[in-house]
Amino acid sequence: MGERENERKRRLAEYFKNNLKKGYTMESLKWALVNQGYSRTFIEEAMRDATKQLASEAPILKEKPVITHEIMDENDHSMPVKASWWRRLLGFD
Repeated sequence: MGERENERKRRLAEYFKNNLKKGYTMESLKWALVNQGYSRTFIEEAMRDATKQLASEAPILKEKPVITHEIMDENDHSMPVKASWWRRLLGFD
């Protein structure tokens, strides 16, 4: 691939990244470029490049989120959680 084609692909990858951040879908951007005369192969290569770049920019989560839940009554008051009758029957409660 020549230097000129690399530059075109880089610009298309930037196009994808900028417009994805604006809320457009990858599919809508792809078809807009197809309708402008770009080859599907060239577009898909730029899409892969943009996806890789966005993934490398994404923050890495260091800790897992803690998920908690509670049961609420009709007045939005917290209710104690009772063990299932199976757990009580088998003596796990």
